[in-house]
Order: sequence, then C-alpha cells, then structure tokens
Amino acid sequence: MASASVTISPEASREASGTASTAERGIEHTFAKLRASKTRALVPYITAGHPDLERSVELLIALQESGADVIELGLPFSDPMADGPVIQASSQMALDQGMSFDRLLEMVAKAKARVPLVLMSYLNPIMAAGSDALERAADAGIGGLLLIDLPVGSDPELESRIGSGPLSFIRLVAPTTPEARMKEIAEHGSGFVYLISSLGVTGMRDTLPPELSDTVKRLRGATTLPVCVGFGVSRPEQAAQVARIADGVVVGSAIVRAAGEGVEQAARLAAEMRAAIDGA
Repeated sequence: MASASVTISPEASREASGTASTAERGIEHTFAKLRASKTRALVPYITAGHPDLERSVELLIALQESGADVIELGLPFSDPMADGPVIQASSQMALDQGMSFDRLLEMVAKAKARVPLVLMSYLNPIMAAGSDALERAADAGIGGLLLIDLPVGSDPELESRIGSGPLSFIRLVAPTTPEARMKEIAEHGSGFVYLISSLGVTGMRDTLPPELSDTVKRLRGATTLPVCVGFGVSRPEQAAQVARIADGVVVGSAIVRAAGEGVEQAARLAAEMRAAIDGA
C-alpha cells in the first residue's frame, strides 16, 4: 500500500476538529433515533457520477424520499479491487465523464442531503485530493468516511489523523475476523461498523451466508457501535433477513444496477427494501 506518501496535515486535522463532532453526531443521532423506534437503517450505495452527474444528484434526493437513512457515496477509482462487475462498470462510466473528488463535493453540495452521507473510497483518490480533503468533504455535507484499503494497523499515524479529523471513520470487518480483532477494529472506528457478509468482491448474491447471524452476534460482543451488513444484499427478502439481526442494511450493486436503468427504478427498489426492512 502506498500510504507512506500520504500527507493529511496536522493543521488541517486541527482546523477540522470543530466539525468532527457535528459530522459524527449526524450518524450517531440517526442510529440513536432508529434504535429508539426499533427501526433498522436502510443504507443504499451509489457511485458518484453514475449514470451522470445530474442524475447522481437526483438519485441522492430520490433515495432519501424512498426511505434511506444513510447513503454511501462511492468515489470512482480506476482500480476498484474490492468491487464486482456492476460497481466496476459504474465507476468506469463515471470516470469517463470526468467525475473527480471535487466534482463529487459539488454534487453533494447541490443535493443538500437531509440524511448522513458516507464517502466510500480507496485510499489513492483521497491522497490525490490534498491534505485538506476531509475538511472540504465535511464542509460540503459529508459525515463519514470508509476507506476500503486502509485496514487497522496498516498506517497508525495516518489512521490517527483521519480518526481525529472531521468525519466519522467507519471501519470494515470481514466474516472471518477473530473476535479480538473485531474489537480492535471497532475501537479504531466511529459512526458504525460495516460487516462484510461474505468474502469476495461486491455484487448481488442469490443467498446470504448461513453463518451470518452468528457473525453478527460475535461482532456485537466486540463493540457497542451499530452494525451494518453489506455485500450481496440485492432483494427485499434478503434485506428483511439482515434487518432481523443487524442495525442497518447496505444495498450496493442492486441499487447501482437499477440506477443504470433510471432514477425511478433505483428509487422504487429502495422503497421496496425499506418496506421489507420495516416489515421484518
């Protein structure tokens, strides 16, 4: 990993610290309200700039209206090693149209989201965006950051700077992670923990792993943070299955595929997922 060359300046981190509590409270407040009402979060994922910039803004608005509680916004990257074919194709389409970190921030500012937004990215695009990237993201209206290729312990200094910055630092946990490591990962994160339902790349799956419930139980024993489950959730019945055991349901490739057909199709799928979660 090329993180040794990353510079997120201490000055930028300190300047951003005033917004850190606000951003984190947005996500924490959302999950606290959901917990109080015994409701689970719908967390759809979209790729910024897919199908195009204008419709990405429309998607953000439509997904809120369809019942999204948190929205993950993917920053396109040329080498998305953890993503399956649907999200890879959407990223390439967005890159071909000139999507960048700055244009993503413009998109977020235009959408004026009423729900927390989580920027999902690989490390290199954040590196390339400059030392004030996280502060600018918070100023635009983003509340959280999920870096796919920065595992806990890989670069402690960088992780510390990100963790003390303006965004909730959401960490990934794999289903094979031992409980002690789960605890370590969660202790270095905030907002919520993203549990990958199964190994491999993102994508739609016919079934969810039979051991998923036990994995969620292990993770709950390791952290008090909300647990959101993603990778493979593509149908309403699967969303309901996850909602019965976790605090949030992440729907990625299925939403992205629907978005490629149109904003209305993506919003309709999100509404179906919302209804399934509420009925679980």
